[in-house]
Amino acid sequence: MILTVTLNMALDVTYEVPSVDWDGVNRVGAVHRRAGGKGVNVARVLATLGQEVLVTGLVGGPTGRAIEDDLEAAGLRAALSRIAGDSRTTLAVCETAATPATPGRQEAPTPHERTGARRTALFNEPGPHVTPDELAGFVRRYTSLAREADVVVLSGSLPRGVPADIYATLAGIPDAPVIVDADGDPLRHAPKGRPSVVKPNAEELARAFPGSGGAQELRSQGAEAVVVSMGADGLLAVTGEGTFRARMPYTVVGNPTGAGDALVAGLAMDEARSWPDRLRTAAALGAAAVAAPVAGAFDRDVYADIHPQIVIT
Repeated sequence: MILTVTLNMALDVTYEVPSVDWDGVNRVGAVHRRAGGKGVNVARVLATLGQEVLVTGLVGGPTGRAIEDDLEAAGLRAALSRIAGDSRTTLAVCETAATPATPGRQEAPTPHERTGARRTALFNEPGPHVTPDELAGFVRRYTSLAREADVVVLSGSLPRGVPADIYATLAGIPDAPVIVDADGDPLRHAPKGRPSVVKPNAEELARAFPGSGGAQELRSQGAEAVVVSMGADGLLAVTGEGTFRARMPYTVVGNPTGAGDALVAGLAMDEARSWPDRLRTAAALGAAAVAAPVAGAFDRDVYADIHPQIVIT
């Protein structure tokens, strides 16, 4: 069982529009509302792939009830801790347009050419305030759940009132492998809990550790491995077995929201696999998520097409 932890859960709202007029009225073509937050997105991908997964985290208020209802409707098992504050809402505004055909090309478009999204703007609320008693209650529940898990994923931003070193604390509790996907101070503190994998993207790593040695710094502080996502440039993994690079065969155009979460899902599956196998699966899922309209989903055709073409060196 893979346990995903989302302390700052959200109701994710996605607007699909042909193009955005920032000075005028925009008519929304499609609206998607569903439970979100990075750990929830990871759980959705894992469940789609047939993995046993359990969602835990903090929810509160009317938005929290909407999150719980959506998790139940999606068939995702959840063991959530309620708080007094109202959970946050996030908004993604995604422009859509048909990809122009390649001049002179006769054959059918490949999966990555069939995607239609152009630009996506994200608006993320900070989240509710969490009291010390509420956090302590969650940690007690998490401790029980984590000891039954085969892999634990800790990911996403922190709501107000939660200390920046919480991921280090939570990572140190289970005997199971722990993957941490965080930014800022939570990323800097995470290695103290000795997680199996820390997964920042390139910008997050550069902010937390200016210079070129951030991945090695995270390892020297306690992380067993560091996997850096670099968008269309693939992945870089610094591990105890060596340094690996996953190179993508082409760029997938679309909505990048949730791509890193799909990547983390790939790392969490069958943690005993070799690093090349884990990275190829993770990179392919991340790319396939870009081709999907909402976070927590991925395009199976893109996944099947791109997976065998990823080069690991």
